[in-house]
Amino acid sequence: MTESLVEVRNLKKYFPITAGILRRKVGDVKAVDGVSFNIRTGETFALVGESGSGKTTTGKTILRLYRPTDGKIIFDGEEISQLKDRQLKKFRRVMQMVYQDPISSLNPRKRVKDILLEPLIIHKIGTPSERYSAVKKILEIVQLGEDYLYRYPHELSGGEKQRVAIGRALILNPKFIVLDEPTSSLDVSVQAKIIHFIKELQKKFKLTYLFISHNLSLVKNISNYVGVMYLGKLIEMGPTNELYRKPLHPYTQALLSAIPVVSDEEEKMKPRKTPIKGEIPNPANPPPGCRFQTRCPFKKEICEKVTPEMIEVRKTYFVSCHLIS
Repeated sequence: MTESLVEVRNLKKYFPITAGILRRKVGDVKAVDGVSFNIRTGETFALVGESGSGKTTTGKTILRLYRPTDGKIIFDGEEISQLKDRQLKKFRRVMQMVYQDPISSLNPRKRVKDILLEPLIIHKIGTPSERYSAVKKILEIVQLGEDYLYRYPHELSGGEKQRVAIGRALILNPKFIVLDEPTSSLDVSVQAKIIHFIKELQKKFKLTYLFISHNLSLVKNISNYVGVMYLGKLIEMGPTNELYRKPLHPYTQALLSAIPVVSDEEEKMKPRKTPIKGEIPNPANPPPGCRFQTRCPFKKEICEKVTPEMIEVRKTYFVSCHLIS
């Protein structure tokens, strides 16, 4: 059985709310509130959910771009939850991120060559000539020619910008990459090419991915395992095929029932239409009990008072819902 490269245990990330002239703390935004999961080596774990559910904050906290409020992050057998900046530097080489918007993640004043050289310089890898060779090699890997070396980001298409961003993440030879909605700002035709490219890179370099998205059609095609987040908590987790075939949580059912279909056969395989109304609540003041209870069409009295536990309903499949337990 494949071992886990990343283990997350009861991870929490709260952002303080301050008020008044003295900026005293008056509360917390509970962006991530007790999340646990494993990502096995060479596989893709996808986090899905509405905007504001805590997906990106989870990814950034795992990479230690945010310091966790509580919980443990174990990477390749080493706990990195409380490491200081200097101690984290060796992990920066093997844990990388591709951001949602390639336009804002690339420095507009730097040429592609300088963007790709920067990680090598920061980590003091190789001589100047070795670095230049590494940049040319990575351009070849991301299927861009040497003529792109001296271009600026504004001279690239959306797909080309994202390839440069992926190349920047790859140049340090990482083991683990967080892909934060890497295709959301691209045209549909370009999205398919980038997803295919990401999958090919995973096979070639034995990469492990955390794929963050709200596009459930993309997630189905790229992930091995899916976690559904709602208001800072995981509410359902399971192997991709199982979760798409038979979702158990009303929120997951609603998400999957909203996926567009192109054939009668796909329509039959979709879960029943589960209408949900309203917006996701404020993470600074989450509702008591089940966090989905304010929008759930099937809620019971217990849902308003008791937070449901995440239980294993079948092998490697978990759900947090009073309707199931």
